[in-house]
Amino acid sequence: MITCFDIGGSAIKSAVATADGRIGDLRRVPTPARDFPAFTAAMRALIDAGDAGGPSRGVAISIAGVVDPADGRIKCANIPCIDGRRLAADLAEAFGLPVWIVNDADSFALAEAQAGAGRGHANVFGLILGTGVGGGLVLNGRLVSGPGGFAGEWGHGPVVMQDAFRFACGCGQTGCLDTVGGARGLERLHLALHGQALDSREIVAAWQAGDAAAETTVAHWTGLLSGPLAMLVNTLGASILPVGGGLANSAALVARLDRAVRAQILRKTEAPIVVPGQSGAEPGLIGAAWLGLERLGNAHA
Repeated sequence: MITCFDIGGSAIKSAVATADGRIGDLRRVPTPARDFPAFTAAMRALIDAGDAGGPSRGVAISIAGVVDPADGRIKCANIPCIDGRRLAADLAEAFGLPVWIVNDADSFALAEAQAGAGRGHANVFGLILGTGVGGGLVLNGRLVSGPGGFAGEWGHGPVVMQDAFRFACGCGQTGCLDTVGGARGLERLHLALHGQALDSREIVAAWQAGDAAAETTVAHWTGLLSGPLAMLVNTLGASILPVGGGLANSAALVARLDRAVRAQILRKTEAPIVVPGQSGAEPGLIGAAWLGLERLGNAHA
């Protein structure tokens, strides 16, 4: 049994995971984002609360941050008290337990590969189309990492060539898919095309209702994302691309993207490839649980 966490800037969620990957009751507390002793104490209390079924053998964490495999330091903008720390080592010392940390997009990909749309698929690329764009790669059941911890981050790199849509990105570059592919990106495209500031949900609803302006926006959005995704499918051999994040709530939008991607890949198939995620309401906890159980099993092999 391990304790798994899904940690964001506003809340820490936790649950106990059993050896077969099942997740127990969810617990939730506010995130002490600027006070590391309070942050650690909040996690310790949640670990202790889950010990009724037996002591935890490890801690697995899904978090909106990136851990550099070379030195273990985390980059996490929305939780200042952990930014720059060797977080796994610090928490392992505090708890007296092994600690494993996974990026939230990687956690989503793991959850989908093990318990969602990716079950039965060897190669799974999990897409996050939320506020921005993220991703995680699972090959033959194992999460792929890389230098800096950035494997799967397909949203960054200057690939948007149309001047009207080459927006500055938070990573310091211009023309990244992260600036046009998520909910805020859809809104930027609509504003650039029509001079109209709408929420992404309003744009999607208008598109589904047949609005011509929204159709133009969605057509541009689809065109910007589908080519890079087709190249990823060809390069990685991924046979399924589950989608998470707010835009995944529109099955019609995901289906539109899927058709465009399948039209551009080398392998021709009638079966959907880009699909809404199916791992449930808590993919962060599920993905963290699978990672922790794998690492725990390897440690005792």
